[in-house]
Amino acid sequence: MSFQNPVFIPGPTNIPERLRKACDMPTIDHRSPLFGQILHPAREGVRRVFKSESAEVFIFPSTGTGGWETALTNTLSPGDRVLAARNGMFSHRWIDMCQRHGLDVTVVDTPWGHGIPAERYEEILTADSAHEIKAVLATHNETATGVTSDIAAIRRALDAAAHPAMLFVDGVSSIGSMDFRFDAWGVDVAVTGSQKGFMLPAGLAIVGFSDTAMQATKTATLPRTFFDVHDMAAGYANSAYPYTPAVGLMNGLNDACGMLLSEGLDAVFARHHRIAEGVRAAVGAWGLELCAATPAVYSDTVSAIRTPEGFDATRIVTHAADTYGVAFGVGLGDVAGKVFRIGHLGSLTDVMTLSGLATAEMCMADLGLDIRLGSGVAAAQDYYRAHPALARKDAA
Repeated sequence: MSFQNPVFIPGPTNIPERLRKACDMPTIDHRSPLFGQILHPAREGVRRVFKSESAEVFIFPSTGTGGWETALTNTLSPGDRVLAARNGMFSHRWIDMCQRHGLDVTVVDTPWGHGIPAERYEEILTADSAHEIKAVLATHNETATGVTSDIAAIRRALDAAAHPAMLFVDGVSSIGSMDFRFDAWGVDVAVTGSQKGFMLPAGLAIVGFSDTAMQATKTATLPRTFFDVHDMAAGYANSAYPYTPAVGLMNGLNDACGMLLSEGLDAVFARHHRIAEGVRAAVGAWGLELCAATPAVYSDTVSAIRTPEGFDATRIVTHAADTYGVAFGVGLGDVAGKVFRIGHLGSLTDVMTLSGLATAEMCMADLGLDIRLGSGVAAAQDYYRAHPALARKDAA
């Protein structure tokens, strides 16, 4: 693998030099007032990226998985019933976590490549007249399959059923790259991490709680220590943590939010959509198909590309790393060996993307697939030329 080449995995993503420098800072006393000058702006920046006026933002030294655990343990009690769809590896892992914590999970098994069936959620919630379901889980962007689900539709399902269950959303590979509306969608807990749309190294679990979720923390009895939001909130009140924070990453997060907000969230989302459309044009030119079943669920942050029947897609990823020093994502779970993934999120441009597409073409041709060199690159070029990038506010 070459440090000079960009990565095309769905995360961790490429780190802008500005953010690398922001994380590389001298040691400070994290119990001094200086830390508060990093902590509070970072939390406010995250709140703005979430598109929320009131979310309580908690930032733990962890990853998105720790964010999942934060959501569950602070709001639920043993035996509580939750509703979740399993439509990919990451929704599967969140369900597994629920079961390990002694929660009663109603699982809606969904074909991989499809989004969460909001209409099925509505049927189950309507039938739950006793309101035993305490939380509804939704993976906004299923990183394993390149599928985006409609969170607004899930909120409508809850409202149509007049059900009081909380809505928990895994936005690990969407927040900061795709439109996410904490307040407008009535999200109660949103989970993400530092290593994807925020363009930082892995190491921070970033979580937002609604007022409803904060009320639920008062009666929840699942055990928690490291991820206790009350301990964290008490620390924040004193511009501190209940334990040692990842100060450099926090400083990077503060700057990352500044970069996203300076570019403009709508411009960020448009950039990701534009780059993704170029990738999809290339896939079509190769004569291949996406794992995502329909355009309605295509992800703007990762494309899982199906290879011909009988061909091990993992060979493309291995060959790219060994021969060209470039990283793509392997297939996971039910689609292992059937797809390879191109991550197109975070710090990425169309020029960088074209280099990844060219490498993928070389790999597939090297391995004997019927791919004409330059076909996918040309299709993406045509799209990018016909759809110029929006002018960036921080062009300098």
